[in-house]
Amino acid sequence: MQAYEFINNLIPPLKTNDKAKMALSWMEEIRTNVLPVVKEGRFLGFVSDDLIYTRNSPELSIGDFELESPACFVYLDKHIYDVIKVASEYGINMVGVVDRDNQYLGVVTMEDAIGAFADTLSIQSRGAVLVLSMFMTDYSLFEIARIVETENAKILSSFISNDPLDDSKIKLTLKLDQTELRHIKATLERFGYRIIDHYQEEAGVSEEKDRIGNLLRFLDI
Repeated sequence: MQAYEFINNLIPPLKTNDKAKMALSWMEEIRTNVLPVVKEGRFLGFVSDDLIYTRNSPELSIGDFELESPACFVYLDKHIYDVIKVASEYGINMVGVVDRDNQYLGVVTMEDAIGAFADTLSIQSRGAVLVLSMFMTDYSLFEIARIVETENAKILSSFISNDPLDDSKIKLTLKLDQTELRHIKATLERFGYRIIDHYQEEAGVSEEKDRIGNLLRFLDI
């Protein structure tokens, strides 16, 4: 799950002497609004269509623009989580990837990164989702897994986020291998855990829609 494994080779880098009109042509062709810029193998940042349209000079060279997000990159051996974190920090839909000598290797798009992230969360696996709220001091995945397993279920993946309703607490999202949650919920509540949401598979929902819906719920989108 390292960044270099998800480099998208269909996205070409621009050079500083390339013309703005060529950048717009490439963006239109590959359906993106931003492209990476390199010089002598070094990542310099990104140029966006908004930046080009604002200058309204298609004959300008890319080097004449003040490039965006020059620090929006990760090293090749960073985890895909780091790619998503950096993209979120800079509000951009792709992240540069460089080696340890800072030589440009390519970019990872957010679409590819989220797809990889979804795989790590077992989103494609059949099952249901539980969301618990608790203090961080009460969090023990070992203990929660033990309780879940007493109901003949297993935790396929887990995800921690801040509880937007209480800054002192966390939300723990669990993907389980069972679709029936009634007994599992009752057992967790008996042990004092507060369940604030749950998602069960519904009959008649297409597999693709179910995968997307579960992913958005995991990411709180």
